[in-house]
Amino acid sequence: MERVEIRSRKEVDFLVRRFYDQIRKHDTLGPIFNKVVKDWETHLIHLSDFWEMILLQTGPGAGKFNPVKVHRNVDAEVNNSIEQAHFGNWLELWFGTIDRYFEGEVADYAKEHARRMAHMLFMRIWEARER
Repeated sequence: MERVEIRSRKEVDFLVRRFYDQIRKHDTLGPIFNKVVKDWETHLIHLSDFWEMILLQTGPGAGKFNPVKVHRNVDAEVNNSIEQAHFGNWLELWFGTIDRYFEGEVADYAKEHARRMAHMLFMRIWEARER
């Protein structure tokens, strides 16, 4: 398959759906996501809104996301079992999906933003845990 640039919602949605197809089947991440996500179609639309906002500065996402709160809640729901390795798995799948299907400046930014976001989210999860 020829790699393309991320230029529209169409490519963002394709990326999100291919990525989460892998997440759902992943030995470590799948059980977490499949336990927490009750309506996958709605979740995928929501995530496409998020990534469209991040990557293209367009779409209906502005002001409707709080990733820190969501990820802290997920961690609590799975008994504070999210580890840094989970974010490493997530990044590996994200980078692999991007590299398989996409190229260009926005694809590179998608990887860099995800790397920074993974680090920040893990730190915020860790800080929220009762010690």
